[in-house]
Amino acid sequence: MLAGKAGWEDVDGALDREPQFLRRYVAEVEIQTNEVQRAWALLPCLLELARWSEVPVFDLVELGTSAGLLLLWDRYHYRYAAGEWGPNSAALELAGEERGRVPGELLRVVPRARRRVGIDRNPLDLRDPADLLLLKSFVWAGQDDRLARLDAVELLPAELGRRDDGALMIVLNSAALGYVDEPGRRAVRDALEREGREGPLAYLTTTQPATGSHHHWGLAVELWPGGGRREVAHADFHGAWLDWRG
Repeated sequence: MLAGKAGWEDVDGALDREPQFLRRYVAEVEIQTNEVQRAWALLPCLLELARWSEVPVFDLVELGTSAGLLLLWDRYHYRYAAGEWGPNSAALELAGEERGRVPGELLRVVPRARRRVGIDRNPLDLRDPADLLLLKSFVWAGQDDRLARLDAVELLPAELGRRDDGALMIVLNSAALGYVDEPGRRAVRDALEREGREGPLAYLTTTQPATGSHHHWGLAVELWPGGGRREVAHADFHGAWLDWRG
């Protein structure tokens, strides 16, 4: 449809005309979701980690990064009820519905990104028209069960081993681990726990909220060594609204 070869008014006709393409697509194409609006909900969590850890420099490692839109979190301009954050010259401005307001003093925290690493077995290139078209086709894909397994289990430990005292390494999981099996999720967790005992490390994850709701995310931050874990917000799955709880 995005390429102009089909339309919603004649789905049956498209199925008749394009059987080979559709068979190959279903068999080979891995789901890629890039909801840059999620950055609006995640930014206060990153700022809270900077405030909590008292470390103003970040190395960010994202699990399931695809085209890397969330890795560029500090290059967007954000609007909240209590103020704005980010460069005024940014090409993209993000805003949403605040059900619980982000504190103004939190928006005055300005950490610096030193290093960005994305872990994804099929990263996409937004300069490639085919990759860009693919990403557009997965805006609200509704096919979660076909999301590709990640290489996080194998690659994350090596990235954690590159930590140094010059920055706080933050591992970001924005829904990706929901598509990894239980042994894989346990391996990621074990790697975080093991490396957290060795030195400063942070984890920002989307998870089921403490209320048990299946209708939105809980946003949790965790800090090692000894910092503990806190659920700081609830949020829409795609970042349309945020309920900051601090």
